[in-house]
Amino acid sequence: MKVVIIGNGMVGFKCCEKLLHYLGDQVELIVFGEESRPAYDRVHLSDYFSHFNAEELELAPISWYQEKGITLHLGDPVVLINREEKNLVSHSGKETVYDFLVLATGSSAFVPPIPGTEKPGVFIYRTIEDLELIRDWSKKARSAAVLGGGLLGLEAGKALLDLGITNTHIIEFAPRLMPRQIDAAGSEMLSSHLEKLGLTIHTSKQTAAIEGEDQISGLRFQDDSRLQVDMLVISAGIKPRDELARLAGLELGHRGGILVNDLLQTSDPSIFAIGECALHNGMIYGLVAPGYDMADILASQLAGNNRHFTGFDMSTKLKLIGVDVASFGDPMLEGPDTRIIRVADSINGVYKRINLSADGKKLLGGVLVGDASSYNQLVQVCKGFMPLPEKPEELILGSKTGGSAAAGIAALAEDAIICSCEGISKKSIIDAVNQGNESFDSIKKCTGAGSGCGGCTPMVKDILQAELKAKGKLGKVVVCEHFGYSRQELFDIIKIKKLQSYDEVLDTAGKGDGCEICKPLVVSLLASIWNDMILKKGNDTAQDSNDRFLANIQKGGTYSVVPRIPGGEITPDKLLVIGSVAKKYGLYTKITGGQRIDLFGAHLDDLPFIWEELIEAGFESGHAYGKALRTVKSCVGSTWCRFGLHDSVSFAIRIEERYRGIRAPHKIKSAVSGCIRECAEAQSKDFGLIATEKGWNLFVAGNGGSKPQHAVLLASDIDEATCIKYIDRFLMFYIKTADPLTRTATWLNKLEGGLAYLKEVILEDSLGIADELEAEMQGLVDNYQCEWKEAINNPEIRKRFQHFVNAPGEKDPTVQFDPMRSQKRAMEWK
Repeated sequence: MKVVIIGNGMVGFKCCEKLLHYLGDQVELIVFGEESRPAYDRVHLSDYFSHFNAEELELAPISWYQEKGITLHLGDPVVLINREEKNLVSHSGKETVYDFLVLATGSSAFVPPIPGTEKPGVFIYRTIEDLELIRDWSKKARSAAVLGGGLLGLEAGKALLDLGITNTHIIEFAPRLMPRQIDAAGSEMLSSHLEKLGLTIHTSKQTAAIEGEDQISGLRFQDDSRLQVDMLVISAGIKPRDELARLAGLELGHRGGILVNDLLQTSDPSIFAIGECALHNGMIYGLVAPGYDMADILASQLAGNNRHFTGFDMSTKLKLIGVDVASFGDPMLEGPDTRIIRVADSINGVYKRINLSADGKKLLGGVLVGDASSYNQLVQVCKGFMPLPEKPEELILGSKTGGSAAAGIAALAEDAIICSCEGISKKSIIDAVNQGNESFDSIKKCTGAGSGCGGCTPMVKDILQAELKAKGKLGKVVVCEHFGYSRQELFDIIKIKKLQSYDEVLDTAGKGDGCEICKPLVVSLLASIWNDMILKKGNDTAQDSNDRFLANIQKGGTYSVVPRIPGGEITPDKLLVIGSVAKKYGLYTKITGGQRIDLFGAHLDDLPFIWEELIEAGFESGHAYGKALRTVKSCVGSTWCRFGLHDSVSFAIRIEERYRGIRAPHKIKSAVSGCIRECAEAQSKDFGLIATEKGWNLFVAGNGGSKPQHAVLLASDIDEATCIKYIDRFLMFYIKTADPLTRTATWLNKLEGGLAYLKEVILEDSLGIADELEAEMQGLVDNYQCEWKEAINNPEIRKRFQHFVNAPGEKDPTVQFDPMRSQKRAMEWK
């Protein structure tokens, strides 16, 4: 069978793979490509600006085609198809006959009919050659605009920022960005993200003309407003490449596109069309996944199988300039037959929407912006492969009763499609694991799952881990794609190699540029190992947002100030200082359950001045913003209480001053009670002490919160020195072995051997590491420094505490308050 493929893009290349898979040596393949280079990854086209190496985007080198026996003609487009003779002619004059012809000509950039598009400095964003031209022109440009606020347009905007053009504008004709994928509220949240990155967004703007004499100098809009720019990138959509089909007399759609039936046949039964040039049931699919599905169905048909293309689910998960954006099902459903649940978090930049049937029993679609971690689960529920929870809002709010990824995977039907790009089901992945593929890379190579857009990667890994666990095999859980190590392994690498910064760790043990998962995790490890100032050594930009400003960001855009009050003990003079500072800076004050005083409503610019006064009075940072020791709560103990057995306040202060500032996988809370009446609630803490007649009982691994758990007794009737020794060991063992963002209760629940094993390690030194654990803890204690004291005394660090970089001291004008009980509160979001 002689099959000729016209078009060597991603879909044409996939068609080659699928034809070889189904037909092997029973097919002769000939490919004509318009571009001079082999097929490359257009989905990740913008990555070119990070390395300027076209070969890194190639799907396969030319040698692959040769090894597979494929005849490849590059830079030689087909110009004529003779349907009666079943042959074709290329631009160079090559004549080729065919049994079946596949049109995979893709699409071209749609250029609106605007006067001036031919001017120098105006580009499209479609091929590597386009990107090379943009790169060269950008060297002399100071301002730029992108025409189009869709996926490629936003990627083009990010590319221009990366090229050093900080004055970059996005121009969108519609009232919002990405109007086909997300709703107005989601678009508003996305716009907020992009503006923080430096892009200027213009919506509801119709461009009337491109101005300039010898080259572009600006844009004129229909409302007669103007924008001066040195270059313009047009990314206003696509149009199918159907000109060759038109010449051949094939039937086209009214607005373009090659008409195909469910067999993907054109009006000529020997000619097929797939990908962005094909029009099926009135739909042009502008994504790679439907094109891959078409290629698979076509190849299967030519091999004699009875398969049909009946459409494709356009659920999509994207990473736009570092921002998660996803839509699934029917994302924009409205009306009386639809129940809509929305969650908007403007502080963290997260918007979630799900659309339910009127009876609340079926998920119909939704939108995710800022956090798309639940995308895969939502898609499966929407398709009916997973049951809808009794409380559907838990799909986007999280379950109050908990629930693991493994539980969700277990409920997933085996015929559920996990990888839309390659059409890979859950059963196919399970079969691959059973065949001995026990790593993600191996699964990817075997099945193709995760090799397209990558959106299915988390679910593929969950299925892999669930299967390995069911087989009694321990699957290795790595930090992320940039580090092939677990948190525990990275801990040892950093310590052994004495690495001091995130960049050093990435260069030594990682790859790529890192991500929002590994950056906070690695800098947390660095803090746990060395206890250095977290904003030094280039680690500042890798921190979580709260750590970045040494304060918790609160509702309304202000910050909280939480000075440490060890053991809850405070002098009248210090109380007066807190009152004075609160009055001076207009702060809301509240006594917390951890026996300290929180001050809310501080402007970013005021933070150094507030802390200057507090530190002058003897206060230190309370680390309320960090994954560190928060408080050591105490009752008054034997100093005042007639039931107290020991001085619980003094011991609480000693403990808090020992472990203050030490970073851990999660926050740590403690308490000391002077008798069995337990007024300090020590058994609800990560570690707690209760006085006995003979000494102290030490409890560990408790917590309150949404899933409260009582602490368990680790040791009884021990003296203070032994308490400190055991706590040193316990905390260091937890810091070294726990998974990221895991409280001590969850860590102990997952620890193999449980409490009995923990007692062996901590009390009996079964691993022979007790001295090491104690020494490591002492090193952290000796290296303690108040982060806020360092911040206010270091001019470079202090610079970060200003809302406007070019106007130091000018406060955020959007911050507003309402009066409340002689104090104030953040104004409600509109």
